[in-house]
Amino acid sequence: MTVVALLSMTMAFAEDENLNSTNSLQAYKMEVNYYKLGEALDLSSDQLEAVKDIHHEFCANMMSVAAANKEARPAMMKNAINNDLRFMRSVLNKKQYKRYLLLLNTTLVNRGLL
Repeated sequence: MTVVALLSMTMAFAEDENLNSTNSLQAYKMEVNYYKLGEALDLSSDQLEAVKDIHHEFCANMMSVAAANKEARPAMMKNAINNDLRFMRSVLNKKQYKRYLLLLNTTLVNRGLL
């Protein structure tokens, strides 16, 4: 009986670890609805195309962060966010950039990344 109980507890723990790993990976997926983002930021069609390109790069960088070890993640995430913001700043006007900062910060906080 003790062996069965021990195996059951081990299996439950392993299942929980896999679930936490999956949830952690999901937190780093930064895909967005570009139509809604364009509306929220009041983007022109040229700005929307540039934002899509910049955000695709940000998504790839964040998936690299998710795959990295825990010690490397903070520095990699900071670098990914800084690059994203630098590129967005060159495309967006001040009002749009301020709103983008709010959206990005809220997203990162809600996902437990900040």
